[in-house]
Amino acid sequence: MSTLVRAAVLTNFLEVAQHLGLNAQAELAEVGLSRNMLLDPDHSIPARAAVHLLENAAARSGCQTLGLRMAESRQFSDLGAVALLLTHQPTLRQALQMTVQYRHLLNRSLAIFIEEVGELVIIREEVVTEESLACRQATELALGVMARLCASVLGPAWRPVSVSFSHAAPDDARIHRRVFGCPVLFDAEFNGIACPAAAFDAPNPRADPAMARYAQRFVDSLPEVGEASLIFEVRKAIYLLLPMGRATIEQISQALGMNVRTLQRRLEEDGANFSDLINEVRRDLVQRYMNNPGYSLARIGDLLGYSMPSSFTRWFTAQFGATPAAWRAANGKPYMAPA
Repeated sequence: MSTLVRAAVLTNFLEVAQHLGLNAQAELAEVGLSRNMLLDPDHSIPARAAVHLLENAAARSGCQTLGLRMAESRQFSDLGAVALLLTHQPTLRQALQMTVQYRHLLNRSLAIFIEEVGELVIIREEVVTEESLACRQATELALGVMARLCASVLGPAWRPVSVSFSHAAPDDARIHRRVFGCPVLFDAEFNGIACPAAAFDAPNPRADPAMARYAQRFVDSLPEVGEASLIFEVRKAIYLLLPMGRATIEQISQALGMNVRTLQRRLEEDGANFSDLINEVRRDLVQRYMNNPGYSLARIGDLLGYSMPSSFTRWFTAQFGATPAAWRAANGKPYMAPA
C-alpha cells in the first residue's frame, strides 16, 4: 500500500513551475497527478508521486533549488488546521512536539527526531517512501518548511546555528543562505537544523492557551491521511537513528512508545522482522551514500553501523555482488575528498 500525504505538501508547485517555464500540467500527468488534486489541500496523494514530481521538475528545469523555492514562498497557513495549534504553543519545544505528534496530518512520509546535544538542539528530518527514491528536492522543501515554522513561532528570536544536508552542494547556494540565514553544510551525516537550546524554550509571544486548547480539540477530530503502518513507522525510525548508531530494537521500540516484545510481536503479525527492516534501510541508505562522491567508503560504513571496514565490505558484496570500491568504479562515482 502506497503511503499517502496531503496535497498541501505541493502547495505553490503550480506557481513555481510556471515561474521556471515548466508545463505544470504535463509534469503532474507524468506522475499520475492533476491540477484539480492540488487545488484541494486535503486531497490524499501518493508520497512517491510527490517526490517524483519534484525531482522530475527540478531536472527538467535545471533548477537545483526547486524544493527550497517552494518552501520560501510557502505560507504558514498552508499547514491547515494544525497551523493554528502550532502558532499558539507556549514554546518552540512544544510546537515541535506537536509537529511530531500530528505529522500524520501534515506529511506521513516525514520522519522527525529531536535531540539535545549540549547547548544545541538538533531537529533531524528524513523523507521516507516505500521504495528507495532520490529525495533531494523533497528534503530541502521539508527543511525549508520546518525553518519557516520555527521562525513563525519565535519571530526575530529564531537564529539557527546551522542547517545540514546529506546531499552534495548545488552549483549556487545563495538561496540556501537566504532561506535559512545561517551556515549551510552539505555532504553532512544527516538532514537537519541545529539551533541554540535556549531558543528552544524561549516563550512564544503570540501563544494563547485557550486558543491552543480549542485548536487541539479540532485537530483531534480530523481524519488521518491514509492508514498507519507499523512497518513503515519502524522504517522511518531506522532511517533517522541508523546514522546515529542508535538503530537498536530497544531504541526503536522506545521511539515508537512500546516495549521490545510488543514491537516484535506486532511486526511478526505483519509478516516482518526487525533484522530484515534494518537491512532494507541499509540497502536504501548505502545507495544514497555511494552516489555522493563526497562520502568516503570508511564514512559510509560507519554511517551504516559498521565499525570495521571489512564488515561493511562483506555486507555490501553480499547485497550487490561487488565490493564497494568496484561498484563505485563501475558506476562512475569516485570519492572526491572535501576541499
